Amino acid sequence: MVIKNFIVFEGIDGAGTTTQLKRLAHNLGEQNVWTTAEPTDAETGRFLRRMLRGEFSVTEETAAYLFAADRCEHIFGKGGVKEQAESGKIVLCDRYFFSSLAYQSVSCGKDLPALLNSPFPLPELLLYFKIDPQISLSRVEKRGGTKEIYEKLEFQRRTAALYDQVMSEYKGSKGSGMNLVEVDAAATMDDIEAFILKTVQAIR
Repeated sequence: MVIKNFIVFEGIDGAGTTTQLKRLAHNLGEQNVWTTAEPTDAETGRFLRRMLRGEFSVTEETAAYLFAADRCEHIFGKGGVKEQAESGKIVLCDRYFFSSLAYQSVSCGKDLPALLNSPFPLPELLLYFKIDPQISLSRVEKRGGTKEIYEKLEFQRRTAALYDQVMSEYKGSKGSGMNLVEVDAAATMDDIEAFILKTVQAIR
């Protein structure tokens, strides 16, 4: 199942998804756009963000369940992605289940994240921000603030490799109805912005 009007931005930490999501929202006319992110702003998402900041720890398997629970409410809950998209809004989401298939698979293997995320619908467009982890983490360092538990070079390298595998699998699955487009996340912000806007206009 594909949710029409649902556009997802994916990539490792520092890839630039958040910046480009905001730019696309502005370019599309924000009154017709609903922007969101995972983890969400709901209680489940705030709990996860505390975990990501290292305030407490859980097993990787528990984390996989928590991300899936937050996502379920995000997609199917009242006022969530499905409802917003079906009302005619263009939904722009920073991260989705593809993140779980990459990040959680690093530490607890592929089977559990794949199982937990199998019921979730696909977006109409998936923008995959591909970048060298060394470059992306240097951006994370420059912006300062508290680093998250996954923002370590070796972990990001393994995550990037899993992201590539996940994207390759989805590229190879014909008839899914999802458009998957790779973005050169090392390009200039303005060039990326123009590329994404052109991509979105081409499918609408």
